[in-house]
Amino acid sequence: MPDRPKIAVIITGGTIDSEWDAAKDTAVVRKESVLPRYLEKLDLDIDLTFNVVCMKDSRALTPEDLEAINDAVKSSKDDKILITHGTYTMPDTARYIQARRGVTASKRIILTGSMMPLEGYTMSDAPFNLGFSIANLLTMQPGVLLCMQGNLFTPEEVAKNMSEARFFSIEQ
Repeated sequence: MPDRPKIAVIITGGTIDSEWDAAKDTAVVRKESVLPRYLEKLDLDIDLTFNVVCMKDSRALTPEDLEAINDAVKSSKDDKILITHGTYTMPDTARYIQARRGVTASKRIILTGSMMPLEGYTMSDAPFNLGFSIANLLTMQPGVLLCMQGNLFTPEEVAKNMSEARFFSIEQ
């Protein structure tokens, strides 16, 4: 029987790991991630490891947080890495990792997130984005990609249209 694929999941917060805060009338990042429990319940034929680097809205990420995310990528023993991230600055973090990939040139890295929290919203895009990302991690070549809304983007081409909450390629 062949070895099961291994994927390291690096968690940084963002909407995918948020909950509704009625007092603030907005979604706020949870104190603890729901992703390990969710992904483990799927009983995938994949060995997953989880590393919570931070639990922040991506607009609150500091240069130290970016370096911690990059360090988690570099130190991972797995060559397939899924990074969950807030959508506001996901393209920036993808470019940050891409620019520092010398040590990680053989790794496959996908950043994903969601426009709606994973838990508590029937029509969340989170389950689809997670599944699409995992499927692509299993077959992609080494590199860094961003996966949102059924699309894969390179760090160089991706941008987010804030008014439409859509990611797009600046090359098309």
